[in-house]
Amino acid sequence: MKLSLTVQHLENDDHIPTDEQFSIWIKAALKGYKKQAELVLRLTNKEESAELNQFYRHKVGPTNILSFGATLPPDFAKHNLQGDLVICVPLVREEAEADNIPLAAHWAHLVIHGCLHLLGYDHELDSEAEMMEKLEADIMIKLGFDNPYEEIQDE
Repeated sequence: MKLSLTVQHLENDDHIPTDEQFSIWIKAALKGYKKQAELVLRLTNKEESAELNQFYRHKVGPTNILSFGATLPPDFAKHNLQGDLVICVPLVREEAEADNIPLAAHWAHLVIHGCLHLLGYDHELDSEAEMMEKLEADIMIKLGFDNPYEEIQDE
């Protein structure tokens, strides 16, 4: 799989992963995907995240990640995956601190989660959520991180 990644920094932070780290996590999430992937990763602030969340999901307030798959002509879609991931930088840090999660692990998990959405996975139904969470956990473990759902399941 060939990956073309553009990272846009609307929000800066000393602890934002490198483009190389983002690329590793995206490739891990898309492993087995044989086509070309062209992604834009936008690192944003709470204001823009809230605006996008309201406009596209009709939900109030910022969210940690939004995934936008491109609508492509059928012939082009057969050979390419295109999409945007929008991550709210301050929210990632706040969530990691509040949940006592290593920051890099939370970043990786959100990127993987967003990529799976671009591949068509969802978590609206319990059965879909279970499948998506298992995939996320498997990918995280292969990358050397803990299962992000283990702590939640034990509570």
